[in-house]
Amino acid sequence: MEVVYITIGVSIIIAVLFFIAFIKSVKSGQYEDTYTPSVRMLFDDELVTEKKEKIQE
Repeated sequence: MEVVYITIGVSIIIAVLFFIAFIKSVKSGQYEDTYTPSVRMLFDDELVTEKKEKIQE
């Protein structure tokens, strides 16, 4: 039964650490760019074709 208490305690500590890491990443602005990911997939094909053209030259 003591193992259950230790496991719950450790899982709560890990959950708090992940929550703190999430709050720090939000405050640092990691999730502020909402436009680029939606447009990034449109430019992937152009980058690949440019690389193929350079190889053929």
